[in-house]
Amino acid sequence: MNIKSYMLLFLFGFLLLSPIISFTIKNVTADDSVGNIQPLDTSAYESLPITLVYQLDIEGAIGTVTDDRIAEAIELAETNKAELLIITLDTPGGFTKPTWSICKNILNSHVPICIYIGPSGARAGSAGVYMTYSAHFAAMAPSTNIGSAHPVSGSGEEIDSIMNEKVTNDAVAQIKAAAEKWGRNKEWAEKAVRESVNITDNEALKLNVIDLRAEDIDDLLAKLDGRETSTPLGEKTLTLKKTKIEVIKTSFVHKILDIITQPDIAFILMSIGGLGIVLELYNPGAIFPGVVGAICLILAFYAFQTLPINYAGLALLLLAVVLFIAEIKIVSHGLLTVGGLISVFFGGLMLIDTVDPNLKISISVLITIVLIAGVILGFVLYLVIKSARNKPFIGDKGMLGKIAEARPNGMVFVDGALWKAEAEDELAPGDKVEITAVESLTLKVKRINK
Repeated sequence: MNIKSYMLLFLFGFLLLSPIISFTIKNVTADDSVGNIQPLDTSAYESLPITLVYQLDIEGAIGTVTDDRIAEAIELAETNKAELLIITLDTPGGFTKPTWSICKNILNSHVPICIYIGPSGARAGSAGVYMTYSAHFAAMAPSTNIGSAHPVSGSGEEIDSIMNEKVTNDAVAQIKAAAEKWGRNKEWAEKAVRESVNITDNEALKLNVIDLRAEDIDDLLAKLDGRETSTPLGEKTLTLKKTKIEVIKTSFVHKILDIITQPDIAFILMSIGGLGIVLELYNPGAIFPGVVGAICLILAFYAFQTLPINYAGLALLLLAVVLFIAEIKIVSHGLLTVGGLISVFFGGLMLIDTVDPNLKISISVLITIVLIAGVILGFVLYLVIKSARNKPFIGDKGMLGKIAEARPNGMVFVDGALWKAEAEDELAPGDKVEITAVESLTLKVKRINK
């Protein structure tokens, strides 16, 4: 490969991989928990009047990774016979399928679970409302809020007609069932689903949406001490006078998966993958863009399995890749590339099947990807067009127009080699001739001086 090809590969790798690398370094830290759930050695607690409490912090959109983390936390708490599992929650909402799975796991937990909406400034929107109502105990920190649980379609409109009634009624039935189980306000729960109402922590306490308000975890434990609840194993009274709090930290694997399954990152991976494959086809044998592209595509499709994907958006992204590849074979003067970039933009807008702006691909990411892809593909097309316009310098065509020197016995000397030549005029050794055609291994020449 020439120096321009290496510069192109470096630019491709730096511009498109740097957002993921920097995001990963920022989010993946060294304080990971053990990936496999193993029984904790509680012998140190048996001789002391100390009870074990686990704390799991959930922040951001509720998705498949969140579901896995909560399921593992419940299993860990049950394995080590913990007194309580506290889930601190700060979420704008999430996707339906993992939310229902989380609620099911909470309702069937053998260890009491308290959803604590905190710290101050946190919120429990959409999916957070269902999680809060499913918990054995519900608490909020000062200056927090809860609400807005109405189901919507991925197109941004409220689901119409009979389907709207079915989906809404199902959501209402689920949250009311949880409210009846724990004795909370089911009328407000229905309003949160049907009318998307929101309330503050003070209002939530007055309306019996939550069980208590707490300044922090210590205050929460003090107020939960002595409270009773029921589990599949029977009635349970919390003993929290002296507790040992074990914070369940996010494992390295979950951090990586959480990064990959974020809509923005999934879209970036899809874009890098498609562009990598296109660049490999533009410059066969480059290897680097092809390998990176294949890896990114696999990661992107894994992320798409965990996200609610709009298949029309995915189809537009795949169409963009096809248009970029077609640009190699069809002389469109860049029109196919422009069409591909437009497909990338609108495909990204439609890709995630949700109306929640916190869960959709951000406009800034879309514009950045389109601009970077446009610059890279534009540079590649420039090199391809420039190369096509350059005069050939090898093969039969490369010989045309070259100046040779006549030698004895009907031979000419050109590019360090002797060639058999034919000319209309008789040539003398030393005459300068121009090559006009090549037939097999014979050069057709004409004399340009005597």
